[in-house]
Amino acid sequence: MPGACYGILLAGGLARRMGGGDKGLRPVGGASILSRVVAVMQAQCVGLVLNANGDPSRFADLGLPVVADDLPGFQGPLAGILAGLDWIAAHHPEVARAVSVPTDTPFLPSDLVSRLDAARAEQGAGIAFACSGGRDHPVVTLWPVEMRHALRRALVEEGLRKMGAFTERYASAQVEWPIEPYDPFFNANEPEDLLAAEALAAQASRLL
Repeated sequence: MPGACYGILLAGGLARRMGGGDKGLRPVGGASILSRVVAVMQAQCVGLVLNANGDPSRFADLGLPVVADDLPGFQGPLAGILAGLDWIAAHHPEVARAVSVPTDTPFLPSDLVSRLDAARAEQGAGIAFACSGGRDHPVVTLWPVEMRHALRRALVEEGLRKMGAFTERYASAQVEWPIEPYDPFFNANEPEDLLAAEALAAQASRLL
């Protein structure tokens, strides 16, 4: 399956700044943030796997496989990415690449995978990640599935937690997206962000 890419949707965080619960299940523009993420990523990937901890039945209506972190203690997005990469390797060994995205980003771009993959190939990089407005978005990254072995060693043997501390070990391509008319990597971390997201969703619908 040349060029195939699987999507890892990261919903394993604790959402403390949002008051707990699942940020992705909050509504924006008449649909949950998570359903918006699923829609845009399904069009770009051969399949999706959702990383989430706790009772997976709360995501049953999505019809997606749900995989929890297999490392204890909510170790952050790297643990969720590892869980997703391991699941892909076990269930779809023919797929060589995966893209990770957070599930609190309602406006992800429709050219995310194609641009990341093109930059990775052009620059001979191991990974590629998104940037916008002068900010890196290391959770939005295209990974080789085989990197899961090195990632597990970093998490288990080194106690590594920070995305940048792991990704800086590899040649990486950075892909910049414009932030006008809105930042495609806007994320809803706090209740106030949901109000801003509603305004952006209305703006986006007017631009269609």
